[in-house]
Amino acid sequence: SYQVIARKYRPQTFDEVIGQRLITETLKNAIQQERVAHGYIFSGARGVGKTTTARILAKSLNCVKGPTVTPCGECPSCQEIAQGNSVDVFEIDAASNRGIDEIRELRETVRYLPARDPYKVFIIDEAHMLTTEAFNALLKTLEEPPPRSLFVLCTTEPHKLPTTIQSRCQHFSFRLLDYAEILDRLEWVLNQEQIEADEGALSAVAEAAEGSLRDALSLLDQAIASSGKGLEETHVRQLLGVVPSRVLIE
Repeated sequence: SYQVIARKYRPQTFDEVIGQRLITETLKNAIQQERVAHGYIFSGARGVGKTTTARILAKSLNCVKGPTVTPCGECPSCQEIAQGNSVDVFEIDAASNRGIDEIRELRETVRYLPARDPYKVFIIDEAHMLTTEAFNALLKTLEEPPPRSLFVLCTTEPHKLPTTIQSRCQHFSFRLLDYAEILDRLEWVLNQEQIEADEGALSAVAEAAEGSLRDALSLLDQAIASSGKGLEETHVRQLLGVVPSRVLIE
């Protein structure tokens, strides 16, 4: 079945993550020095690499060659984490699992050692959606987690996380990507897909993405579906409703 570009070219190692070098270098150093914290908060706008980085961190710790900063991507653990069905890496969507019962269940699970891998990793997406009771239930676990367990809270609205939760975690703030960074990645993807494109067409997609790489790749997918094998600026701008900056300047 067809896989959308944003999923097909999702980074699988720290070095592939675009535009977040400070964060990836810090995490790589923590792994090499065996100073990985038990709790992290990854905050930032949508589509800048929060959940992707959390998955790579889980792979780095649980790879058969690990802990390593370059997970092999071939062992069962790496492949299962990439597909989202690992026995020891739990991705929880807090938007739909926001109540105290779900967090109690998580606390029960965390008490047991990992089934196969070195670490049990809990990635909580949209963590700001958890209820106050759920946050309170999570507090003690975050403060004194069992050995070989790791929590990563991903959120677009860090100010909604209680300060008691924030003080128990290391906080990394992911930035919006530059126009040039997005443009480079779009050119690379088109190269892989063997599709021709005007520079103006790519420029329109990069502008419309407003700093979110996932948005840019989704828009690129839409443009390719609309245009076929060649992307032209006029057609892409009409499709996305993007006005050239020169028109605004005039």
